[in-house]
Amino acid sequence: MLKTLRARLQQGHRTIAFPAAEPELVDRFRGRPALVPAKCRDGCRECAAACPTQALTVAGGLQLDLGRCLFCAECASVCPEGAIQFTGEYRLATRTRVALQLAGPTFDLAQALGEELRRLLGRSLKLRQVSAGGCNACEAEVNVLNTVVFDLGRFGVQFVASPRHADGLLITGPVTENMRLALHKTYEAVPAPKVVIAVGACAISGGPFRDHPEQHNGAEGVLPIDLYVPGCPPHPVTILDGLLRLLGQR
Repeated sequence: MLKTLRARLQQGHRTIAFPAAEPELVDRFRGRPALVPAKCRDGCRECAAACPTQALTVAGGLQLDLGRCLFCAECASVCPEGAIQFTGEYRLATRTRVALQLAGPTFDLAQALGEELRRLLGRSLKLRQVSAGGCNACEAEVNVLNTVVFDLGRFGVQFVASPRHADGLLITGPVTENMRLALHKTYEAVPAPKVVIAVGACAISGGPFRDHPEQHNGAEGVLPIDLYVPGCPPHPVTILDGLLRLLGQR
């Protein structure tokens, strides 16, 4: 017992100060890309050709679909003009799919739920996590939120085992055909009103599995989505930032 107490004292306070203070991210963190279309050469399509998910389009101006982006940085590595640069901006969550279309410096971050829905939720949000065919990368980042470092519970957000005890779903994975019915049944079991959160490129657009016949290109075509958190996988701080924005705590 004394050893345990001594070790705990040596560890000190482990929970990050976010959102009161900005998070400390590693140098290699890849956040929201910055696009500078003015640097593009006429007729150049090298970035679009290098993108494995066709997230980039150049016809009509350089545009990036963050919902498809895997943050692999292949586009930046092949661009000779430096028109695409990955920044340390971790705030990526939006309320609409359209808002994930990045064409310039502006970006519409997620707005809070309506006042009436927030009143019904009180100061808590119970979520049932559904892995709809994910690779476990997004699932691992979501699980990390429950550790002492992020301490998700201090914001009133918790994951529950039963959808009947939940206020909404947090979905990861591209929604495989084998998981479609299970996802539908889980959604129907959540009492109304309910929210649906899509986490990761797969849950938003199918990610690298897009247009494969055994999946449904994410949850959007299956259920109404209230919050999109892009990334492959998104950093836990990115997910946490989106949840807090949804609850009006950011």
